[in-house]
Amino acid sequence: MKIFKEEQRFTQLWLIVLILVSLLVPVGVILQSYFEDPSSYTNLELTSSIGFIILAAGIIFLFKLETRIDEKGIHYKFFPFHWSFKVVTWNDIEKAYVRTYSPISEYGGWGIKGGILWNTSKGKAINVSGDIGIQLELKNGKKLLIGTQKRNEAERILTTYKTKFN
Repeated sequence: MKIFKEEQRFTQLWLIVLILVSLLVPVGVILQSYFEDPSSYTNLELTSSIGFIILAAGIIFLFKLETRIDEKGIHYKFFPFHWSFKVVTWNDIEKAYVRTYSPISEYGGWGIKGGILWNTSKGKAINVSGDIGIQLELKNGKKLLIGTQKRNEAERILTTYKTKFN
């Protein structure tokens, strides 16, 4: 029995820089206000305000996409939106293959994308980074793309289980 496992997080350098730069404005405004008039904030208000801003910006780093492919099917979980694995069984899959896609033009970016707010013909995408995904075309006509950074491993495991969904 072969098993494919992958875990991805939002750790792109451009994203970290963007978040750090976006923290400068609100933290800067609070600190400027405090330095101009130290009585405008108590120490508790100052530290809790800055702490809240940093915590809110850092929440994205808790997000995690987990993928598992085994003899039952394809399992995925995008924490914190999914607390347990969602399973697409081999019996529900018409086609499964790895492909290159355009996250922004096809799905509107990264995260849980697609559906009624975007191009419905593409289906739904769950991705964290990059432009490689495991494309699932289901027997009910729906489509799901799960992002991967392990193209070759994903292709090999799908080849292994190809008889399960054909």
